[in-house]
This record gives sequence, structure tokens and C-alpha cells, in this order.
Amino acid sequence: MSETTPARATSNQSTEKAFAVLELLSEAQGPMRLQDISTALGLNSSTALRFVNALQNCGYAAQDPDTQRYYLTFKICRVANQMRSHTELLPIVRPFMEALFQEIHEALCLAVEQDMCMLYLDVRMRQMGNSSPLHSTGIGKLLLLNYSEEQLDQMIARKGLTRYTEHTITTKAALLAELDKVRRQGYALDDEENEVGSRCMACPIRDYSGDIVAGISITGPSTRLTDEQVLHYLPVLSATAAQISAALGYRGV
Repeated sequence: MSETTPARATSNQSTEKAFAVLELLSEAQGPMRLQDISTALGLNSSTALRFVNALQNCGYAAQDPDTQRYYLTFKICRVANQMRSHTELLPIVRPFMEALFQEIHEALCLAVEQDMCMLYLDVRMRQMGNSSPLHSTGIGKLLLLNYSEEQLDQMIARKGLTRYTEHTITTKAALLAELDKVRRQGYALDDEENEVGSRCMACPIRDYSGDIVAGISITGPSTRLTDEQVLHYLPVLSATAAQISAALGYRGV
């Protein structure tokens, strides 16, 4: 073991504690006393003060002069917004999609919402760049989970609920029921709703805020993508979506 190893480990632990203070302040309902910070994180007061001072020196925290309590500044928001505006989804997602494709060898799609439609950003074995409706596709249903009922009404007014097959959802009531099911089970299915003979299963990709920013799906002929095969693929698709979400900063379950 080199002589620098303990120093490096100590430095990493200090960094982790500083981030723990930052996250604690971000989750607090209001400014916090130093004693509350130290108690919550299991630190003595002098150690907690050292990390709080470090955040203050970098402009991420401030102290109320009247109450002596600490709170986060909006600098953390500026950093998050800059990162979000500069980060492209594709370079992050593609390695995960390639690994999944090598495992299952089925058509894969990555899609986001654009103008109340679903836009394909990346695909394996299908044409990319096309758009599809939200109400009749697996990823589309996931993206609709971000919609309020008012936004859903606006989409229906603008885009309609066009019938593509005998299985397509064509009423608001049926769509709301389907979205509630998708929300509860954590994935969505397109069971020959957009194209006769084709089925699709999709899992959500979330960013650091918890919003569904995209979806990843497996598509295949209904004769091959049976209910049994859907259940077989679901764990690996869900795990891939969770890995991508983690890479985007999502920390939920």
C-alpha cells in the first residue's frame, strides 16, 4: 500500500461528508441550526461547522445573521440548470442500449416527447427520427404520466385519440384508466394498439428531479413478444432503465 492511499481515502470521506451536508440542507424544510446538522449526520459540531464553512466559502450555503441558521443558496440550482442544458441524452444512453441489444437481440427504441408526440432518438433494428402518437405506444404512455389532466385535455383537443387498430384507446376515460395502471405497475405495454401484429413494452427513464424524460422499449411481433416473453424481458429492461436514470442523477426507487 502506498503512503498516499490513506490521505486519498480521507479526502474522499471528507468530500462525501460535505455532500451529505449539502443534501441535508437541500431536503430541509427551512434553515437549520448547526447542532441539528451535526446530530442528523452523526458529526460533532466542530466537524459539521468545517463542512458548512466549506459550502459557504464556495457560495453554496449561507447563514441567516439573525437566527444563525444555515441554508442553501440558489447557486446549486444554477449548476444543475447549466448541467441539464449542456448534457445530451444520447451519449449517456447508447452504451446501455447497446449492452441490452447484445443480450436480447430485439428491436429497441429510445424516445422523448416533442410537441405532444413521441420522437425516436435512437433505435436498434428500426428507423429513427420518426414520431408516433402518445396514447397508442408504450413509451408514449410513460411520457403522458408527466401530464396534468388539463394538459391531457389539451393534447386530446390538438391531437385527438386516433384509432389505429381495434385495440387502440380512443376515450379519455379509458386513457386515464390505462395511465393509472401504468403508474402502478411501473411499465407500459402497447398491445397491438399502434400497429396490428406488433407489441411493445417500455420502462421510464427519469432525471435527477424524478421527471420521466424518456422511455426505452422492446418491440417485436405479437407472435414472439408473448405475455410470457414480456415477463421474461421485463427485469432486464427495467434494470437498464434504472441504470440510465441513475446516470442522469435519479436517486429514487
